[in-house]
Amino acid sequence: MATAVRGGPDTAAATTPVVQGTCPTVGLRDGTAFYRTYAGNDQSDPAQVRYQVSLAETTRQCTLSGSEIVMNVTAAGRIVVGPAGAPGTVQMPIRVAAVRGEEVLYSQLTNFSATVDQGSGQFLFSDTNVRIPAANARGVRVFVGFDEGPYDTP
Repeated sequence: MATAVRGGPDTAAATTPVVQGTCPTVGLRDGTAFYRTYAGNDQSDPAQVRYQVSLAETTRQCTLSGSEIVMNVTAAGRIVVGPAGAPGTVQMPIRVAAVRGEEVLYSQLTNFSATVDQGSGQFLFSDTNVRIPAANARGVRVFVGFDEGPYDTP
């Protein structure tokens, strides 16, 4: 199982746990739970699939740091080696975004890598530094999912 963590809390700042009912919900946005890589340009040929990756479960933990809620957002995933694949490291673009309606409060796209052995494997992805204003936390939703970029967009 591969685990990687992006970001980290400011250890000098005092933090207070947040009641989970106040902590924004986390989920998968439609169409972003699956990602495939191919050996060639023909994405209609199943024999060309190197890896098929999926995200399934999400969770979060919140703390209050000054005027912000700091979230640790985690997603569990699975990698399956396809007909054109082999054991090794798989690169995948995973975005975490916090939104209230149409307003983007946080967005980070990470080029995440995980290692898969024979056949299939599991991984955990975590972003420990999702920050949103505590005063405006009501109505915020956090999404995790695959996003092929570009990396400079919210």
